Amino acid sequence: MRPLLHKIAVALAAYGPWGILLLAAIDSFGIPLPAAIDLLVVGVAATSANSPGHAYFTALLAIIGSLAGNIGLFQAARHGRRLFSKSEPAPGRSQRFEQWFYRYGLLTVFIPAVTPVVPLPLKVFVISAGVLRTPFVRFLAVILLARIIRYFGLAWLGIQLGEDAQGFLQRNGWTLAGVALALALAVVFLIRLNDRRRQVS
Repeated sequence: MRPLLHKIAVALAAYGPWGILLLAAIDSFGIPLPAAIDLLVVGVAATSANSPGHAYFTALLAIIGSLAGNIGLFQAARHGRRLFSKSEPAPGRSQRFEQWFYRYGLLTVFIPAVTPVVPLPLKVFVISAGVLRTPFVRFLAVILLARIIRYFGLAWLGIQLGEDAQGFLQRNGWTLAGVALALALAVVFLIRLNDRRRQVS
């Protein structure tokens, strides 16, 4: 199966930005492809120093493709729950987890969606967001913001660093993930601090 997926990825990548759009959609929908969208975006940008518009156009198509794939996966998970579970969840751990995810779960979507290279399980959290009935507009806003930061950032990095951009990502992938995690924890802290202030007042 993996050789077939690799051939498909190589064939689509040969079409340039439009191929990357399809790859991003397929990958985000849940079919893992051996070609990393991040490396393709930064690779195109690395060869587009004299035409940055081409690099940013490629990033834009990667964003659109990723949005389409993630929306499809989110909706499939949401409708799947409606199909197989007609009743409300019983009180207990599952209900508490649902309340927690409703409040903080989009941070678990944002971190892997914004972090390049490091293989964090975004699809698991997208499915969880769909199953646990996260408001679609909030989900879409988080994915869109994360992908804009990620892919336009990669395009900018590729233009600035050229051929060294891919090496930079591979060397600093976990550092970028740590920064994203630290920002997410800071947001959680601020939310809880705000809750305490409301309780006191």
